Amino acid sequence: MYAILDIETTGGKYDEEGITEIAIYRFDGHKIQDQFFSLVNPERRIQPFVSNLTGITNEMLRNAPKFYEIAKRIIEITDDCIVVAHNAQFDNRILTTEFERLGYTFEKDMLCTVELSKKLIPGLPSYSLGKLARSLGIPVSDRHRAQGDAKATTLLFRILLEKDVSKEIIQKTIRKDPKRQLEPKLLDIIEEAPTSTGVYYMHRKDGAIIYVGKSKNIKKRLIQHFTNDSRKSKKIQLDIAWVSYEETGNDLIAQLKESDEIKKLRPLFNHALKRNLFQYQLTAFEDKLGYLNLKIDKANSKKKALLTFTNYNQAKSQLYKITEEFQLCQKLTGLYKTDQSCFHYSIDQCLGACIGEEDPDIYNSRIEKLIEKHSYNDQSMLIIDKGREVDEKSVILIENGIYRGYGFFNLNFQINNLDILRTLIIPMENNRDTQHILQGYLRRNKVGKIVTLK
Repeated sequence: MYAILDIETTGGKYDEEGITEIAIYRFDGHKIQDQFFSLVNPERRIQPFVSNLTGITNEMLRNAPKFYEIAKRIIEITDDCIVVAHNAQFDNRILTTEFERLGYTFEKDMLCTVELSKKLIPGLPSYSLGKLARSLGIPVSDRHRAQGDAKATTLLFRILLEKDVSKEIIQKTIRKDPKRQLEPKLLDIIEEAPTSTGVYYMHRKDGAIIYVGKSKNIKKRLIQHFTNDSRKSKKIQLDIAWVSYEETGNDLIAQLKESDEIKKLRPLFNHALKRNLFQYQLTAFEDKLGYLNLKIDKANSKKKALLTFTNYNQAKSQLYKITEEFQLCQKLTGLYKTDQSCFHYSIDQCLGACIGEEDPDIYNSRIEKLIEKHSYNDQSMLIIDKGREVDEKSVILIENGIYRGYGFFNLNFQINNLDILRTLIIPMENNRDTQHILQGYLRRNKVGKIVTLK
């Protein structure tokens, strides 16, 4: 759990500032669970330049509560939390100083979104909260007021958690939270799991990730893990201390993210996805008469794959559909072994390529249409679909046939401005497995919208 805060002060000499406003969001990494905002009477004058910057005046604070009156609420809302702030060193110093004046030691582990942003979003010209928000398309209201800045920091931190593909933040969080390790294990884990679509990470007590999975219903999938009697499941049940998760909003991003995470993190109990997801592929070759023939082959990186498939039966079933949809010759797709005409020719569904009646260029043009429909080679596009919340959409970016990654957006200008969009995108590796997932999903499922980029 995180307590994301922002503090406005009077300004003045070092360690003599007083708090004029404070805002805290209690955030579980996915949603805001609690919140607290208040003006604070600092019992001293505000520096004029600070008043001009924030709009907070001495008159506004005259009847505001003093710090000791809100101190208990601050302790309650930050209980068992890692404190997160933009320029955390400053906020931590101010807060601990105020508590010291009350004779109370306020000690919390801190995360700084300035430092995290520099690490996870390198190369930006400025890491001030306002400019970061503009770069990422984060809406900010009441800039330089505690509530507006704390809300923007919360949205920024959520993006940083998504961009932290090595999961350093969450693993450190679990190591620093002993209460998680001591809770009754499996039933408590299931109780706290969401029923939404996403990727889940099983952790040992030291925070290390031992298994990564994906599901359309994370809670249901965890129940299956914890009630399974297989050898691997029993080992997981013994080793697991906690489960973290990331909602994705739709199954396509969950599949892509699961594949990418397993290759990067190489968890102990993920054996199946360490190898290729697909075992068969559809390839094309030109025969001596100039016709393009299709063939189902075992997966082979040396041959160019038109389509990829998990197993042979899936490949053959899809080849039958393709042959019918594009009016191809059964003989040239390998579905009808003969030296003569194919069966489809006898019922007028083949135009005679099997016996040389159809012009090879005309026949091959339909093969090219097949390739264009089912492959995104050299294409640039956005795949837009459901997001994690009602007012959010997901986007997958493909440029020149290369999968760049995914992201989420709420506002149209974020998706229409390619510079902002690229900043929002969580970069992912482009490989044969991602191509297989994308092609297979687009072949079998409808997505919200596909936008072709010029």
